[in-house]
Amino acid sequence: MRFIMLTVLIDMISIGLIIPVLPVLVGNFTGSQADQAFWYGVVAFTFGIANFFGSPILGALSDAYGRRPVLLIGFCGLGLNFFATALSTALWMLLVVRLVGGAMQANVAVANAYVADITAPEDRAKRFGMLGAMFGLGFIIGPIMGGLLGGINLRLPFYAAGCMSLINLLYGYFVLPESLPADRRRPFVWKNINPFASLKALSQLKTVGPLVAVIACSGLAQFVLQSSWVLYTTFKFGWGPQQNGWSLAAVGVMSVLVQGVLLGRLLKRFSPQRLAVIGLISSSIAFALWGAASQGWMMYAIIFVNVFGLTVTSSIQSIISSAADSHSQGKTLGAVSSLNSMMAIMAPMIGAPLLGVVSHLPKGDWRIGAPFYFCALLQLASLILAYSHFQRQRRTRLANTIT
Repeated sequence: MRFIMLTVLIDMISIGLIIPVLPVLVGNFTGSQADQAFWYGVVAFTFGIANFFGSPILGALSDAYGRRPVLLIGFCGLGLNFFATALSTALWMLLVVRLVGGAMQANVAVANAYVADITAPEDRAKRFGMLGAMFGLGFIIGPIMGGLLGGINLRLPFYAAGCMSLINLLYGYFVLPESLPADRRRPFVWKNINPFASLKALSQLKTVGPLVAVIACSGLAQFVLQSSWVLYTTFKFGWGPQQNGWSLAAVGVMSVLVQGVLLGRLLKRFSPQRLAVIGLISSSIAFALWGAASQGWMMYAIIFVNVFGLTVTSSIQSIISSAADSHSQGKTLGAVSSLNSMMAIMAPMIGAPLLGVVSHLPKGDWRIGAPFYFCALLQLASLILAYSHFQRQRRTRLANTIT
């Protein structure tokens, strides 16, 4: 577990480095805030659509040939992506680079499958929480470094991120062990890597099919948040790369605290199902409050209060993983990643236009929070769907017990 945790940590630091500065880099090629929002949405869209089609292929390859080689491909793809982004001098170059980078990057799905390989079903929620803590720690270190380096030179964080990816490539090649033994691998079949087919198979998993809609709605909310955060805080509070770096680091601190320290204790008191419901309630409220925030400090206050909201992903993911057999973890979690990639495609198509419509409003105007109000509605829909599904399962179990 310590090997994959370190791998994910380095990976997340490299990704976190560029988050505070990528929207600003896009803004250098545009003439207005509305154009900046639009073209940043297009850049995010290209990465998402490439990742949507690439993730199931790489997930299936990891089932056939092992997790380690596919992770190495992802590290190599990220490194090339970061260096090429740093050297981009026009918007079309950014689009091409993000397209290639998205197609080669499925590290999240493969890392989750790696954890599932080495963990008993009853311990997966806790282990996914530990992995989530590494994501959070990476998002503490990465955005702070990105904000500070971006204050020196806007392209410096991309070079730093590329170097981190190369470090991960070397670490993975020389140190990271394989988690999937040969007797648990399954042949690679092209017809099985259609992302839409993998989503259909995901919806047919016993006892969790309806949760696909929950993953979709909740994932869309998270990606709208991620794709809108930097531009939203820039438009509403006038924040630059450094302020955004610190705010994203605060999210990382809470993620580490909740998923690395509190999640195990919470799971002793709550089932993954109940924890998911409580988390969705917390997230719905948090999104609405972020949108309504009138001062920058309020964003931090909401981040630190939204404890249960940070447990949703690990809780739902453990339920999905436990429903898949040991031979299909890569494909199943690759399908989850594809679903998230589909949401990542849709998110900038929603968040960017919403920001573009309100970009002319004065700083501090509550209407600039339009993307976050939309996210709150999505989380509310996820809550209703999840609660209804878990209630149906509970009634079915009771009926079977009586019978």
